[in-house]
Amino acid sequence: MTSESSTGRQGRHEGGQVGLRQLLDSARSAAPQQPPRPRTVAEQDPGADQPPQPPGPRTAEQSRPYQAAVRHESAVQPHAAAQTPTPSGDQSSEWAGNSMPTEPLRTSRRPKPAETPAPTGERRRGPEKPSRPSGLRSPIAKRIGIGVGALIALCGLAYVADLVLSSGHVPRGVVVAGIDIGGKDTADAAAQLRTAVDPRIDQELPLQIGDVQTRITPGTAGLGADWDATMARIGGQPLNPITRLTSLFVTHTVPVASTVDDSALDAQLTALRVHDRATVEGTIAFDGARAVAVPPVPGRILDIPAARTALIENWYLGALLDLPETAAPVAVRAEAVEQALHTIAEPAVSAPIVFAGKNNATGKLEPEQIASILSFTPDGQGGLAATFKQDVALGVLGPQLAPSEVEAKDATFAVTGSTASVVPAVIGDKINWAKTFEQLPNLIVAPQERTAQAVYDKVDPKLTTEAANALGVTEVMGQFTTSGFSGPSGVNIRVVAKKVNGAIVKPGETFSLNDFTGPRGIAEGYVESGIIDHGRPSTAVGGGISQFATTLYNAAYFAGMEDAGHTEHSYYISRYPAAREATVFDGAIDLKFRNNSQSGVYIETSTTDSEVTVRLWGTKTVNVESITGEKTKPTEPTEVKLPKGKDCIATEGAPGFTISDTRVITDRKTGRQISRTTRTVKYDPVPVVKCE
Repeated sequence: MTSESSTGRQGRHEGGQVGLRQLLDSARSAAPQQPPRPRTVAEQDPGADQPPQPPGPRTAEQSRPYQAAVRHESAVQPHAAAQTPTPSGDQSSEWAGNSMPTEPLRTSRRPKPAETPAPTGERRRGPEKPSRPSGLRSPIAKRIGIGVGALIALCGLAYVADLVLSSGHVPRGVVVAGIDIGGKDTADAAAQLRTAVDPRIDQELPLQIGDVQTRITPGTAGLGADWDATMARIGGQPLNPITRLTSLFVTHTVPVASTVDDSALDAQLTALRVHDRATVEGTIAFDGARAVAVPPVPGRILDIPAARTALIENWYLGALLDLPETAAPVAVRAEAVEQALHTIAEPAVSAPIVFAGKNNATGKLEPEQIASILSFTPDGQGGLAATFKQDVALGVLGPQLAPSEVEAKDATFAVTGSTASVVPAVIGDKINWAKTFEQLPNLIVAPQERTAQAVYDKVDPKLTTEAANALGVTEVMGQFTTSGFSGPSGVNIRVVAKKVNGAIVKPGETFSLNDFTGPRGIAEGYVESGIIDHGRPSTAVGGGISQFATTLYNAAYFAGMEDAGHTEHSYYISRYPAAREATVFDGAIDLKFRNNSQSGVYIETSTTDSEVTVRLWGTKTVNVESITGEKTKPTEPTEVKLPKGKDCIATEGAPGFTISDTRVITDRKTGRQISRTTRTVKYDPVPVVKCE
């Protein structure tokens, strides 16, 4: 018989190849990075402690090493194969007996031995698991764990100790107002802050506003320190251990809380606006008749909200504080200035402008005069609008066109002897300058035709001819004359008489001397003259007008006019009728009467060097009689001594007394009494004034 290795399909494999395969299989199964697994008792040589046991069933993969070994043995030991023939030629039949093949190399994985039943009476044990050393149970790991635990415990003790020791102290690293108070006793820290900061409330704080430096006092500006709120901001000791640890290396700045008087602070901020730099708006200027563009220059204004915040948050530092500004708005764009220069200004002064009036009158504006009346203002849309100084233009054109105008004149009256006649009114024809100047915007930009017509309006008189005729002014109703003045008093009397001459009082109207004349000062032609001041002679501008007032009062008295208010002198003046005289003082004491007749009243005045006469013209319907009473209740004067000088006017004095006047008004036609009125006047004694 021959072996399978020499006659079978595998007979061409040499023994060396089988050994190489065993080596490769052994290399695959080996794990160089892991130590070999300790063998258990069950994995020891079965012949050492237990009788040989037949091997259990094998898988195909487990059988390959053994098959290779059998083939190898059959190739090198043919005689062994002859002793144990296999009818089928399959090597697996060799494992039918209890004998095991001899492995030439122990490089293949040994199959698990079959479990041997435990002897009767003994507890069956399963295979033991290999023992492996645990990393957590190693001595080094145990030592590290103990060290970490000790460190944690130590840190905990340190944390608790630090927390206990720092109780009642400011947290570490806290800085307030530039002062490091970290770790200090809370009360001591508060006292230190007060000592450092409180004086700054009344110390000047330097401010920088743009390029201007100024100073304010925080206390005056309504600023102070709120220490309760400040300490609340600082807070207590932190509980976070990380925060406590980092506080050893970093600082934490806490701002001082401020008290604020809003009204005082707002007033201070408003006062600081004086340092604002206003915007220089772009415009057009003129150098003679040459137009020049002026570009805009933006200004700077104090940013009130931001400045308010900066002061509240930083005043306590006492250092120079830069208050923020903001750009002031610009109303005119630079390109708009150039546009106005070329489209309006330069054409405006390129040639004269002429206004044609009536009666061949003309008014001309030369280029330099045009430049004097033309100006530019922002139009609200970023551009420039041309405006005109109408008063300047009127001053240039008015005299040139005045001959073309007709002044309106009211109807008046001409009196001759005992008759009066109406002087007809004149309807005016005056230039309407507002409408005339409405043509200027088109004229200044006109390239060639630069002439326009002046616009005229009819002006009706206040008193037309018809209205004057209807007043019924035909005769003298009442008149009166006084005399005895001279010098400065005469000047003032003549000035006021000229002013009142020609006044017309329509039926039902009230005449007021002060309202009609207006101010009576040096500008109106009045001079300084004698007056009565608090019962003593003195001087004032307009003195002596009381004589004209007395004359006018008596003319109205005898014309039957209604007394609407008058005041007698404080002491009697012999040239005036007692209890029938009046004084006036500019803005204080007035003379008024009401025209209670059915006709108008025309006031005529005339003067000489020492006399003044007033006549009231109208339609006379009543007669007036004056009855003067006797002097009663005399009073003696007192003596007054004054220092010599301009203000002292010596007098001999005169006694005072009381007297009455009765006015009786009767109908002119029937003689029937219409009214009877008595007025009682008390005159003070004229003091004896001595100048010493």
